[in-house]
Amino acid sequence: MIVTIQPSILSGTTHAPASKSSMQRACAAALVRKGISIIHNPGTSNDDKAALAIIKEMGCEWSIENAVLTIDSTNAFIHSTSNIQHSALGINCGESGLSIRMFTPIVALSKNKITINGEGSLLKRPMDFFDEILPQLNVTVHSNQGKLPLLITGPLEPKNIEIDGSLSSQFLTGLLMAYAAAEATDVSIKVIDLKSKPYVDLTLKVMQDFGLHVPENNNYESFTFHQAINSTTNQPISYTVEGDWSGAAFLLVAGAIAGNIVVKGLDVNSTQADKKILEALQDCGAMISIRDNEIEISSPPLGAGAKGFHFNATDCPDLFPPLVALAAYCNGTTVIEGVSRLAHKESNRALTLQEEFAKMGVSIELQGDLMMIKGSLVKAASVHSRHDHRIAMACAIAALKAEGKTIIEEAEAINKSYPDFYEHIKSLGASVSL
Repeated sequence: MIVTIQPSILSGTTHAPASKSSMQRACAAALVRKGISIIHNPGTSNDDKAALAIIKEMGCEWSIENAVLTIDSTNAFIHSTSNIQHSALGINCGESGLSIRMFTPIVALSKNKITINGEGSLLKRPMDFFDEILPQLNVTVHSNQGKLPLLITGPLEPKNIEIDGSLSSQFLTGLLMAYAAAEATDVSIKVIDLKSKPYVDLTLKVMQDFGLHVPENNNYESFTFHQAINSTTNQPISYTVEGDWSGAAFLLVAGAIAGNIVVKGLDVNSTQADKKILEALQDCGAMISIRDNEIEISSPPLGAGAKGFHFNATDCPDLFPPLVALAAYCNGTTVIEGVSRLAHKESNRALTLQEEFAKMGVSIELQGDLMMIKGSLVKAASVHSRHDHRIAMACAIAALKAEGKTIIEEAEAINKSYPDFYEHIKSLGASVSL
């Protein structure tokens, strides 16, 4: 799909999309928790759909009616005490990095042989973590030279282990949930150089909300499972998926670039790492008003202009794309730390941002772990999403004040996380042609 965006002035109100980080964790927690879970505000992105397909394959029953998702995991295979083997079990994680890293340890609780696969860029991502860690937990793993597909045979047995947390916290999320499901007692997961700590906070919060056994957090250096208090109940639990700060970051930056808008459905007390976008917006001079469940944002007053800023995105690397779009309209040079976190995304985002924004006349320099963006007049151009949802959205919001129309190829990449993105900015006044 090709999308054309003309320079626009935005105004009005929109609602943040459902958080896929929250939604996918909720699906995993519903699988781990035996019984019925009722989930409000469920997400509809491709990653969310992948999570739902996974739990269905693992024996959950679910249905959606009137924007309420009901999941019954009573007969899920990970809860089975039977020795009956179910042949040809397999899960497909689509292009979701969170799903592959989170669900693999969880489904390894099953006694069945399970094939784990994915699509697109996920087929190129390294899966060495599972080759190294799961055998320590009595899980047999066969991979394609450290890549997908994986063939695993459990059941996983919790033990004291040490893992590397520098690549992603998502591996830890899967292990925490798997240990909780296995009723781990007096065992610890030691973590070296953990990144994205706020996402671990989100995992622990979801586990708590679903009544799972939550480990003791020892300053993010280790997580210890003590004797669990038996609080199991047959009563259904209810959970509401948060508004997504990752997707809303693009809306907020759009408001800072091209108008005065209100974004509803965001919790400023959320554990989501990407709420840190507010710091960057304040630092560059955007006008922000935070009210109950809504944020109003507009560009700096006439004549003031936005100024370059310094931002550490090590714990929130998904903010790089909207931050680059914001920096393109700031006076001077913006410096963003955390480039090392971008290599294993849907694309190598550091290089992709550099190359695609160069087409729009924006100079980006990479020095080690630093990215430096020089603010300038953004030019009309034809750009490509590189099949990366966040690149497509970053180019779209940068186009809102460009000198002419911007054409985005493979623009449907947004469906991975925010399928309503173009409709939402269009409702705010953006000139968008699909």
